[in-house]
Amino acid sequence: MDYCARCVYPSNAKPAIILDEKGVCSGCRYHESRSSADWPEREKMLREILEMYRRKAAEQGLPYDCIIPVSGGKDSLFQTHLLKNVYGMNPLLVTYNHSFNTPIGIRNLNNLVASLGCDLVRFTTNPQSAQRIAKYMLKKVGDITWHYHAGIRTFPLQVAAQYGIPLVVWGEHGFAELTGMFTLEDMVEFTKWSRREHDMRGYEPEDLLTEDSGILPADLGPYRYPSDERIDEIGVRGIYLSNFINWDAKKQAELMIQKYGFSLHPGPRDRTFVLYAKTEDHANDVHDYLKYLKFGYGRSTDDASIEVRHGRMTREEAIDLVDLYDHARPTTLDSYLRYLEVSEAEFEASIESMRDPSIWTKEHAGKWVVADSVSQHRDDVQVEDARVPLVVPEERTFGSTNRGLYHAANTVAGHSDDSRQSPGYPTDFVVL
Repeated sequence: MDYCARCVYPSNAKPAIILDEKGVCSGCRYHESRSSADWPEREKMLREILEMYRRKAAEQGLPYDCIIPVSGGKDSLFQTHLLKNVYGMNPLLVTYNHSFNTPIGIRNLNNLVASLGCDLVRFTTNPQSAQRIAKYMLKKVGDITWHYHAGIRTFPLQVAAQYGIPLVVWGEHGFAELTGMFTLEDMVEFTKWSRREHDMRGYEPEDLLTEDSGILPADLGPYRYPSDERIDEIGVRGIYLSNFINWDAKKQAELMIQKYGFSLHPGPRDRTFVLYAKTEDHANDVHDYLKYLKFGYGRSTDDASIEVRHGRMTREEAIDLVDLYDHARPTTLDSYLRYLEVSEAEFEASIESMRDPSIWTKEHAGKWVVADSVSQHRDDVQVEDARVPLVVPEERTFGSTNRGLYHAANTVAGHSDDSRQSPGYPTDFVVL
């Protein structure tokens, strides 16, 4: 396996990544390009877009001039703060409730609505439907959160069609940020195609109606995209704020903590060291563990690569974190095995055919082992030339200015705390 000479991504990272002739991945190059972008000009473009849709809403007598899809995460709060308080928009917030919520996520969502004074439309999916879909899609695509991503990417468009609101504002384009799927110059926007191919694994709801799925047409209501005719009639458009502003998730999280008391993960985590992101649902660790079982890397690779690109961490420190976290079995897995009504052996057997043979190999005893890892590529020949300058010590990932934002486990960065046991979230699958 080839690994990026700058960060810690493998060449099999999904949905797509490219290593250039200097061994640097497309995600690192994308991040690099953002430092030279003309952000004042891009922000001007954003203001013009928002003004155009604000004027359209006024002309049509609409009470809302845009939709913001929200959860209980840091990005939702920042997007709403930016659109309402900075740009003077009157957004309608839309939430798809997948029933995998954490108490922190619910608290942050309630705080968002109360603090910013916005209306919220919230669809709560039938928990029995969610269970049927999760169990079936585990076997089909190795993902228990298909309904989660499908709902987040579809229900806001249903609301746009119902209310006649043409502008949907998303936060960052995650695949560009992580793996460099697009460039800044692409000015990529949300489309029905990208939703299906990337968020819904190439499946539309009707594809789930097979004889062996046990899924009913009534289970699929929130995942059906509005008709092309209705979308065209309204002129629905989905934009990403990260194309227009110099997006920095950590700085934005700090601002939301300061202004609105955004709540962080309460302590160490099973599969990553970041405490301010992916806190709103208790399925993320199992979703990420499945990624590791299929492709040999996990959330700590994602998070550590971002830190390296910002100069807050060396590649060697990132490798130590990947070694510590990426393989870890999440404590929430036991709850999900009960939820799915499968054993752990059945759970792993469901994705056996999806294991990437370029990273996984099977021993004679039938045990799967990782054939390669980034820790075996510490001293690759191109690493020294690919390094980025480090920030001052106090601004490093585990520096004094970042206390509470990250958990420094074991011997990483010289810390002696060897407790990585997550305090855990209640994993009740209830309607909240």
